[in-house]
Amino acid sequence: MSDDTSDPGHGNSPAAWTAVIIMLVAFTIGTIAFFFELTFIVWSAAALAIVGLIVGWIMSKVGYGVGGDRYIPKEH
Repeated sequence: MSDDTSDPGHGNSPAAWTAVIIMLVAFTIGTIAFFFELTFIVWSAAALAIVGLIVGWIMSKVGYGVGGDRYIPKEH
C-alpha cells in the first residue's frame, strides 16, 4: 500500500519530460554523428544536451516542475 502524500513525483512533469526529450534527441544525433566521424556535429549534440538540462531547470523555476504553480498532477 502506498501513501500518495509521500510520493515525490519522480520527475513526471512538463519540465522533466521536455528536458529528457531534448537530451534523447541530442544523444541520438551525437551517436549517429560519432559513427560517421562528424566531430563538429558530435560536439553540437553535446551542447544540445546541456541546453536540455538548462531548459528543464528554467521550466521548473517558472513553475512547470513537480510542485510548481503551473503543474497539475494527473491521477494514476
